[in-house]
Amino acid sequence: MVTQKLVKYLLSILILATIGCGLSVNYSMTGASIDERLKTVQIDFFPNNAPLVEPSLSQEFTQSLQDLFLTQTNLTLVKADGDLQFEGEITGYKINPMTANADETADQNRLTVTINVRFYNSLNSMENFEKKFSHFFDFDDDENLIGTVRQEAFDEVIQRITQDIYNASLVQW
Repeated sequence: MVTQKLVKYLLSILILATIGCGLSVNYSMTGASIDERLKTVQIDFFPNNAPLVEPSLSQEFTQSLQDLFLTQTNLTLVKADGDLQFEGEITGYKINPMTANADETADQNRLTVTINVRFYNSLNSMENFEKKFSHFFDFDDDENLIGTVRQEAFDEVIQRITQDIYNASLVQW
């Protein structure tokens, strides 16, 4: 009981101090703190400049990143002059064998996608960055990267990379 009262007391002080200091920050359930002055986000198309090109990856990635920001923030998506801006390109798309069996053939393969991102915050240039984000998906050698296996791989890789981008830009992880 004592700890609950202490937590409530400290939380009240923190809230009053924040209000008293005139900070205007919105907090989301995702851990992001977004300055209330930020109203728009611009997410440009991410072309696939990887040596091996998967035709639909650019569109799926760009749409997923846009959807994440639209569902997790109150920001409005714009085509130009966004308060927050994302641009970049897919720089890596590769499939490598991961484990070998007694016949010296692969038992498992790994799809790895790498995306280079440039982020700009119009209100705080100290938060701007250019970073590479990467994730992988392992699949059995007897499976081809088509159909449901391909979609499962894309869903996992894209979800992880977009979440990492979101965290790096708004949560500063």
